[in-house]
Amino acid sequence: MKTIMKKTLPLSMIIGLRFFGLFIVLSVLSQYALELPGGTPFLAGVALGGYALTQAFLQVPFGAMSDKFGRKKTILVGLLIFAAGSVIAALADNVYWLLFGRFLQGAGAIGSVVTAMIADQVREDERAHAMAVMGMVIAMSFAASMIIGPLVAGVWSVSALFWLTAILSVTALVILFTAVPEPPQIVHHYSEDEAQIKHVFKDKELVRMYITFLFHSSTMAIAFFLIPIIMKQQFEMSTMEFWKVYLPAVIFGILAMGPAAVFGEKYAKGKQIFLISIGFIIAAFALMGFTTSFWAFTVGAVFFFIGFNMFEPLLQSFVSKFAKVHQKGAALGVANTFAYVGIFVGGALGGALYQHYSKEGVALFVMGASVLWFLWILGMRNPGLRATVFLDFDAYDKAKVPSLKGMEGISDFYVNETESLIIIKYDAELLTEEGLKTLMLKAA
Repeated sequence: MKTIMKKTLPLSMIIGLRFFGLFIVLSVLSQYALELPGGTPFLAGVALGGYALTQAFLQVPFGAMSDKFGRKKTILVGLLIFAAGSVIAALADNVYWLLFGRFLQGAGAIGSVVTAMIADQVREDERAHAMAVMGMVIAMSFAASMIIGPLVAGVWSVSALFWLTAILSVTALVILFTAVPEPPQIVHHYSEDEAQIKHVFKDKELVRMYITFLFHSSTMAIAFFLIPIIMKQQFEMSTMEFWKVYLPAVIFGILAMGPAAVFGEKYAKGKQIFLISIGFIIAAFALMGFTTSFWAFTVGAVFFFIGFNMFEPLLQSFVSKFAKVHQKGAALGVANTFAYVGIFVGGALGGALYQHYSKEGVALFVMGASVLWFLWILGMRNPGLRATVFLDFDAYDKAKVPSLKGMEGISDFYVNETESLIIIKYDAELLTEEGLKTLMLKAA
């Protein structure tokens, strides 16, 4: 565990600082945008969620660029773009410059690249712990931003939040070049054609994960649209009292991540964890949408955070598990593209449904969509059936690796030159570890 933390914590801190910079303005940005010259409710909404559009468009190019040119170089470019967007937003004297700054912030789309680099650094059997560390850092950055954002904006200004974000981007760059180890040298046996983006859509299980990212992020956007409105309008809470709902929800959500990671990865129950999580989300919207009791609403919010957070340590891990080694950056880029599209669509759709059908209509829609999501996951093959074997160069023949191509039951294989390992991912229903070891043994 200590080795995993050493490899993944610096990268998790980088992504956590970036998310903190995006989250910290959420509670105050819409009102700030309205007060700027040219500000309208529509443009304020675009300023709030528009970053997700540039994130969506650029996740795949950044992921593919990292596969081709290297993870560190791509992260460097993304952080510089994010810092530039933060400075422009801080200096904005009208809503249009603010919009430009927000779109530019989103253009530094390094989320999938950092996740792919974490997947590079750790072995398949360590990935659940690594992804859990990243998920925990992101969750803590969100929780901290909900408290720090309004305080900093109240004492200084919203512009100060953007300056803080720019400073944190520079801090992330320092971490990148002082604490992040170089990724291992990986050798794969695929043609240039097989490395093209189109191939990450050929695995039906990867496609199932992409759609799951879409559902997951869209329900998040709808929830964060609905929860503060209900607190303000139905229960007449001030912004300073929102912590009474958010604090227990965040705590229970974080606590749910550990067991989800253990059962999802160690005990190969990922599919079952997903189904349970969707059940929590359905129950959450039923309570939030139809109750008149503050306590029942709070339980609903807690249920949502539990259901939402149970996905967190598994989503990225499962994509990297299904993707081939030369596709990880691109596949995670596609997955995160679906996620950011979900954020934008969920926010817009939640607003439209609320305007016409109130909170009950929003809740019914999410519950119906979640039933479809449940059925979608029900048909997914459990990622736990994709096992991995690690073979040392001393005992096993690296020259036999190309012969694995096309073999039934082999989903991926590659060579880690840095650690002198042959890594083979296979279907545990069709092949056994002992059989593969026998096949790859060096001749006596």
